[in-house]
Amino acid sequence: MKTVPKTAKVHDEVDVLLVGAGVVSATLGAILRELEPEWTQMVVERLPGPAMESSSPWNNAGTGHSALCELNYTPEKNGKIDISKAIAVNERFQVSRQFWAHQVEIGSLGDPKEFINPIPHVSLAQGRDQVSFLRHRYEVLKDQTLFPGMQFSDDEAVFSEKLPLMAAGRDYSTEVAISWTAAGTDINYGALTRQYLDNAARSGTEIRYNHEVKKIKRVGSKWKVTMKDRETGDLKEVTANFVFVGAGGYALDLLRNAGVPQVRGIAGFPISGMWLRCTNPDLIKAHSAKVYGMALTKNAPPMSVPHLDTRVIDGEKGLLFGPFGGWSPKFLKNGSFLDLFKSIRPDNIPSYLGVAVQEFDLTKYLIEEVTHSFEDRVDILRNYVPTANSADWETVVAGQRVQVIKPVPAPHFGSLEFGTVLISSFEGSIAGLLGASPGASIAPAAMIKLLERCFGEHMIDWADKLYELVPSYGQRLTRSPKLFTEQWERTQKVLRLDENSPKF
Repeated sequence: MKTVPKTAKVHDEVDVLLVGAGVVSATLGAILRELEPEWTQMVVERLPGPAMESSSPWNNAGTGHSALCELNYTPEKNGKIDISKAIAVNERFQVSRQFWAHQVEIGSLGDPKEFINPIPHVSLAQGRDQVSFLRHRYEVLKDQTLFPGMQFSDDEAVFSEKLPLMAAGRDYSTEVAISWTAAGTDINYGALTRQYLDNAARSGTEIRYNHEVKKIKRVGSKWKVTMKDRETGDLKEVTANFVFVGAGGYALDLLRNAGVPQVRGIAGFPISGMWLRCTNPDLIKAHSAKVYGMALTKNAPPMSVPHLDTRVIDGEKGLLFGPFGGWSPKFLKNGSFLDLFKSIRPDNIPSYLGVAVQEFDLTKYLIEEVTHSFEDRVDILRNYVPTANSADWETVVAGQRVQVIKPVPAPHFGSLEFGTVLISSFEGSIAGLLGASPGASIAPAAMIKLLERCFGEHMIDWADKLYELVPSYGQRLTRSPKLFTEQWERTQKVLRLDENSPKF
C-alpha cells in the first residue's frame, strides 16, 4: 500500500517563536513578556518536556558561573594574573541575580529555593606552583568589588576544618591551599526553566512539546517555520515575526537551514562528558562546597576542569565529581549519531580541518579520557577525596556540548571557541545562541544583548522597564561599589540566600 506523505495541516501566526524549551529560550520569553505583554509567543520543543538537555540539573554543574572559584577565568600571563574575564563573567552574573529577583518580586517566579541556594565556592591548589598561583590570584581579587569575602589559607588545620571529606587520609607532603567565599550559589537550571515556562503558559504562551522544527524559511518580512509532531507525524506551520533558536547543539544547523549568512563557515565540535555521582548519604552530608581545581593535563578544555560539586536538586543535596571528557558525534544528548556528519558543509570544511591540525593535543586528551575505566575515574577522584571508595560512586552521563569553530584567515582557517556566541541576522528577525559555558548563568545578560542587536528601534521605549528588570543596566558594577552593594543586599534578601546559609 502506497504511503501518503504528511502535509502541513495547521497554520498559526505569532509575534515570537522560541525554538527549544531550555533556560535561554525561557529567559528571553520572560524578558519579552515584561517589555511587550501584548506580543504573542510560542515555544517549540522536540522532547516531551522542558529542560531535558543542557538545562537539566544533572547535565551541568549548576555553579552559577560568577568566576568566584573557576581558575580558568583568571589565567596567568607573563607573570601576572589576568582578571578581566573573571570580572566580565561576574558582571553578567549580577545581571542574572537582579533579573531573577525582579521575577520573584512580581510573582513570575515562585519559591527561589527551588532553583538557587547558597553554597561556598572554593578554589583548590595542589603543589608549590599551584599554591603560588592561587595566593597571587587571591591578592589580586580580594579587594575587587564583585568578589566579596574572598579568603585564602595554606594551613592544613584550616583545610581540614573547611573540607573534612577532602582532608581525610590526605598526604600533606604535597602542599595544598584554598581560597574561598561564602557568596557562591548552586543553581538548578531545570527548576528555573520550569518556573519560567509555567508562568509563560499562565500568561498565554503556547508550548508545544514533542514538536521538532524541520524547516525555517523567510517569507517576506516573516519566517515560516515547519515543525513535525513527533507523536502523530503531522507537519504544522507557524509564521513568526521573530525567531529565536535556543536549541542547544541543534541551533547551528537550524540557523544554517534558515539561510542566516552569519553562520557561514562556522562548524560545531561535539564534546560529551561524564560525572561520578555520590550514592553514600554520609559522604554527601560531609561536604558542602563547590571546589574547583586546575586541569590535570595541560591541554584539557576549560569545561573539563575537575570539581567536587555540592548540588541542591529538588530539595535534596547531591555530590558530583568531574566532568570527565568524552566524545560522541551527537549534537544533543538525545540526538543522532549522524549529527556531526550531517553538519559538515563545503563552507565549514576549512574550519574543521584547521582545528584538526591545531588541536591535536585536545584530540589526544579526549582519546585518553574516553579510554578511562570507572576505576581510573575513581582514582582521579582520589586527588580530591583521598579515601574515595568505588562502591560509593556511580557514573552518570553529562549533557552534550557543541563547541563553536569559527572561520579565521589562513593559515589557521578555524578557531575553537569555548564560550558562548550570539548569532543574529542583519535585520535582527532571527537569532540564536551557540556554544556552552557560561551560557545558562549569564542568560539574562546575553538576551538583553540580543534585544540591543535585534530590537534596536524599541530600546528607547523599553529603557525604563529594563531598569526595573535590571537596575544596573548599562552600568559596570565594578565601578559602582554603592550600586553593587545595594543590589547585592536586595537580591540576597529576595532570593532568600541569607536564610540557612551554610557555615564555612
